[in-house]
Amino acid sequence: MKNTVVIIVINACISICIVGCKMQKSTQNSPQSSSVSMALPPTIIYKTTKNYNKNVAIYLSEDKKTITGYPAPSDVSANSYPTTLKKGYLLDNRGIGKNIAFISLTYEEYAVLKKAPSVSEFENLIIDRNPIKEMYYCGHAVRYSDISELNKLIDSKFKGCQKVK
Repeated sequence: MKNTVVIIVINACISICIVGCKMQKSTQNSPQSSSVSMALPPTIIYKTTKNYNKNVAIYLSEDKKTITGYPAPSDVSANSYPTTLKKGYLLDNRGIGKNIAFISLTYEEYAVLKKAPSVSEFENLIIDRNPIKEMYYCGHAVRYSDISELNKLIDSKFKGCQKVK
């Protein structure tokens, strides 16, 4: 079981790296792009179909039928909550992607678990397999000094950002 979790986490990390590399190619002309900047956290702004701000996200395959990864309970905290932006948009603070599902457990409930649920338990906890309405990749987090700059991106209809979904 422990090996299965490790493999799932490694696959999730590889998937994130692949997406990051693809996104890096599309932003190579930006002043922030370099091999060093790939280690910086991305700025992902998104909107969900319902309010899932307190719910833990897990990672799904492209067809959304298979669970491919999930955080360890020790990986979530009060810092995991998304930041609320204008017009119903959220700033990701946890590391999500377009192929996520939300589970019924909140960050507080999940963080106190001694171990992560099994894949079959996760299947029973999923409350939405398609929760993302819109998602944008807007470069690396160091590009933005405060929330007002992110809200300006929303007003500009995400000029300079890559639409992920």
